Amino acid sequence: MAGEVEFKGKGQAFRLGVQQELGGGPLTIFGAAAKKHDLSIREVTAGVLIKLSEQYPHLEFQLRSALSKKQINEKLRSFDARLGQALFVESASIRPDGGIAEVKDQHGRWRVILVGESKHQGNDVEKIIAGVLQGKAKNQDFMSAGNAIERMHKNVLELRNFMLDEKHFPYVVFLQGSNFATESFDVTRPDGRVVRIHHDSGLLNRIDRVTASSLSREINQNYCENIMVRAGDHEHMFQIASLYCKAHPWEAKEMGDRMLEIALTSLRILGDDLNVGENAP
Repeated sequence: MAGEVEFKGKGQAFRLGVQQELGGGPLTIFGAAAKKHDLSIREVTAGVLIKLSEQYPHLEFQLRSALSKKQINEKLRSFDARLGQALFVESASIRPDGGIAEVKDQHGRWRVILVGESKHQGNDVEKIIAGVLQGKAKNQDFMSAGNAIERMHKNVLELRNFMLDEKHFPYVVFLQGSNFATESFDVTRPDGRVVRIHHDSGLLNRIDRVTASSLSREINQNYCENIMVRAGDHEHMFQIASLYCKAHPWEAKEMGDRMLEIALTSLRILGDDLNVGENAP
């Protein structure tokens, strides 16, 4: 069913379970080998949980592939009976690329500590290097940026609904491709012509569209800990997605380092409920 737990456990048993689930092999995402291997973000998430299970062997972690709309609605109704009422497709769910990582607190409740996604949009650099022209007439260096990446907003909003009672929001998205360049640079075609990728081009850049999920805070930062903002006479708690953007692909170690930082932030904020004591992050 949607949201089924894939694997869970503590310490070495957890490591073995994760490796068996992912088809075996070492998950050395924090070593130099990570730069030579193209790991999926799900494998990176699993590696982060292995590291956490070794650092905090008294805690229990799990990684599930999905969170059903029904579960989200049940959580919303627990806050207010007016919420969580609309559901037209019984099997509806969110399925973040990296899964949903959780820790069991001292009350037996599973708490979300890390949700990761990795999205690629914009193949202009690869096309230019290959000497391939784009567009309907095949006479352009660039292809107008698409909007597929904006579908990530749905997952972010649904997880916010599920975590309205939490003080943290560990949602991280790694965006890569020419549509997410943060600085301008040159690319050379096979015929020697130099093409400039302008990071502030409205034709290419889509960062301004995805920052709706982060209230337009600076990109490439850890925003796991919620903030309080006063607007007029009202104070609001904001849950902000951590968006990491660059034109070139994210390496597994780069993602792993940032995801570990976010997961540790979650554990710190949940510290009292986890009873971690001296083992607090």
